Amino acid sequence: MMKNYSIDHKSPMPLHAQAEMLLRQLIQEDEYRNGKVLPNEVELAKKLAISRTTLRQSLNKLVFEGLLVRKKRSGTRVAQNAVSSKSNNWLSFSQEMKLRGIPIRNFELHVTWVDPSEELANFFEIKPDRKVLKMERVRGRPDEPFVYFVSYFHPRVGLTGDEDFKRPLYEMLEQEHSVVATLSKEEISAVASDAFIAEKLRITAGGPLLFRKRFVFDQGERPIEYNLGYYKASSFVYTVESTR
Repeated sequence: MMKNYSIDHKSPMPLHAQAEMLLRQLIQEDEYRNGKVLPNEVELAKKLAISRTTLRQSLNKLVFEGLLVRKKRSGTRVAQNAVSSKSNNWLSFSQEMKLRGIPIRNFELHVTWVDPSEELANFFEIKPDRKVLKMERVRGRPDEPFVYFVSYFHPRVGLTGDEDFKRPLYEMLEQEHSVVATLSKEEISAVASDAFIAEKLRITAGGPLLFRKRFVFDQGERPIEYNLGYYKASSFVYTVESTR
């Protein structure tokens, strides 16, 4: 397969960026997704006509994102069932997975009106008797769910509950309600699955989950969404990329 891949040394795009792009294409190919070891660094660098240092820079990024696994003596392989989420340039889940070429299936979607908890009422700065829209979704790959989301929306957003929530969320909010999600603050922790979430994600109760709490604000830093995400630990890698 490698014979189809090449670096354009005359391109203004940096060599490491081109190499990273090619590696992302390469690891999507069936033979590598099925566990075949990638060509070793010497062979790969030679075929792409770049230095091992440049190649390693690109490989390290994919390892960091959880897309590749590198083991001594056994080489570098595609991570099994790992989906990587980068926290900079955050997107809706649909947009993020589309960008990564990962087909997503909606297993469940429920929309209800509920009384806010004390924490939610404080975050939204609303009275506790003011109903908020609650959306629950179970999503994942076509063959397995890997995340259970619960979203609550500020009444100011103007959602009715009749919207098409299968569309990318922030795109829909902007186009239909003129609400632009601009800022996201997140808290991430490890938790054990309770029986309810275990059933949703088809795992054993008590199994490990990555729990993400996301607070979403508009351009005026007004709260618009309170989102809870419970990710199956075996299927999800969360990475943070920082530039100094």
